[in-house]
Amino acid sequence: MRRALELAERGPARGINPRVGCVIVAPDGAVIAEGWHRGAGTAHAEVDALSRLEPGAARGATAIVTLEPCNHIGRTGPCAIALIDAGIARVVYAVADPGDHSAGGAERLREAGIVVEGGMLADEVEAFLGDWLFAARHRRPHVTVKWASSLDGRIAAADGSSQWITGHAARSDVHRRRTAADAIAVGTGTVLADDPSLTARDDTGALLPEQPVPVVFGSRAIPPHAALLRHPHEPVLLTGADLVADLAELQRRGIRSLFIEGGPTLASAFVAAGLADELLVYLAPVLLGGPMLALGELGVASIDAAHRYQLADVERLGGDVLLVAHPRPTEGN
Repeated sequence: MRRALELAERGPARGINPRVGCVIVAPDGAVIAEGWHRGAGTAHAEVDALSRLEPGAARGATAIVTLEPCNHIGRTGPCAIALIDAGIARVVYAVADPGDHSAGGAERLREAGIVVEGGMLADEVEAFLGDWLFAARHRRPHVTVKWASSLDGRIAAADGSSQWITGHAARSDVHRRRTAADAIAVGTGTVLADDPSLTARDDTGALLPEQPVPVVFGSRAIPPHAALLRHPHEPVLLTGADLVADLAELQRRGIRSLFIEGGPTLASAFVAAGLADELLVYLAPVLLGGPMLALGELGVASIDAAHRYQLADVERLGGDVLLVAHPRPTEGN
């Protein structure tokens, strides 16, 4: 299974499909074929491995695969059927497929008389497929809401000036996290006020190799000269009227992780809706006062209705501090 996981790592980290690896082992224990998924529209890992064998060579063999073989017809056929047709006698997988249409491969294999075992190295594969599994299970991307503020929770001075509240180390950390996200989002208010490029850059200002897809929530028009229109990826425009529907649309586009950059209206909307899976709060040791708050109305009328989070990490970044927080589990979860 660890070899299958190594093979899975060769696949593309972004896109609508998961990274999957497969090893086929003969009855005598010899590895006879290996395969991995190379992206949407290409052969799945099991089919890729089987394609390297002569007809009949897989009969009686064991297929070891990181994700439960799929049971649906998309751009390619069901992997479960391919394994059955090849004469595989045993299938071992790590994590069950949570897809609405792709799940059920294990059951189909068992109905065909194949021995099926799940859960091998499940924790390792769960961690490896974390963002894809989250998106598949929740039908939306994992959402990180980020802001940088003064100790008193202000994101800008009273005159609107905000560059730079935090220092170089904190800003570098933000760009590192941007490049790891599938998409980066702001509201139209931030586009009009700050004209952000929504790119991930290194310390010299050069674009990093991996760029998040720019996403803009809101109904106001984007100016034709906006910096984000020069982004390497075409921006995705969403109304923001129904965040759940908007997130589902992003997931359908293959976006597994969304990095909310601002401004306070958008950040507050995600927090208030219970859609903030992670908070990144960069605190600078300055006091600004005034009306420019990091968050706005959250619909909290009493302390009992507060949105509660638990600290996952606290990190010193130069002269600033990064707080990482996740929603506190509700009772019974």
